[in-house]
Amino acid sequence: MKYLYRLYQLLVCLPILVLASIITSITTVVGCMLGNGHFWGYYPGKIWSQLWIRILLLPVKVEGRENLEKKQSYVFVANHQGAFDIFLIYGFLGRNFKWMMKKGLRKIPLVGVACEYAHHIFVDKSGPSKIRASYDKAREELKEGMSLVVFPEGARTFTGHMGVFRRGAFMLADELQLPVCPLTINGSFQVKPRMKDIFWVFWHPLKLTIHKPIAPIGRGADNIKHQMTESYEAIMNGLDKEYQGFVENPDQ
Repeated sequence: MKYLYRLYQLLVCLPILVLASIITSITTVVGCMLGNGHFWGYYPGKIWSQLWIRILLLPVKVEGRENLEKKQSYVFVANHQGAFDIFLIYGFLGRNFKWMMKKGLRKIPLVGVACEYAHHIFVDKSGPSKIRASYDKAREELKEGMSLVVFPEGARTFTGHMGVFRRGAFMLADELQLPVCPLTINGSFQVKPRMKDIFWVFWHPLKLTIHKPIAPIGRGADNIKHQMTESYEAIMNGLDKEYQGFVENPDQ
């Protein structure tokens, strides 16, 4: 069965997904150049992400959409299990948002350019001024009523377990007095872990849990700590039992 699935990936999925990636990137760039960047920066990518998961026959379950309020901006924070976290959130969260992503992703052919035109935020860690500039851009997007998605661990896990959270996303939420909404991802580590065969996708169900948003309790260090601690605990408790518990991530 494993080899039939790999043959299907090679002969059916690969050509379709390469073509879809080219079309999506061009549509996003042209659409953002001509019109509503919030629309064209989100919906082509959403459809593209759904296509990736559907064509690879990966079952998806989403829980907790009722926890979100219409027209409310959120800072979404999620654990980072694997490459398919992006497709799961983009395709199935059901909210327009901007990503905060590593600067290195800008180098991906076509996709990187599309992300830039869509006003997703590339985090440049080469120096304090570059980091500040990245967060200044995120701040401006959030002020326009947009939501933001951040992986506060900063890197994909090697083990399926969570590492530590960085404070940046929570500082932004505190400054703008926005609720932080924790997201737990399960299954992505099995589908495409970072330390296993880079050429193939492994079949496994995916699950996205949208927890209750954590409202600000004030402003400053106490609020930042509160939202970060509560988010970490919510995400951790939503993980499958075998991946609960802290394990240090060597490239954090």
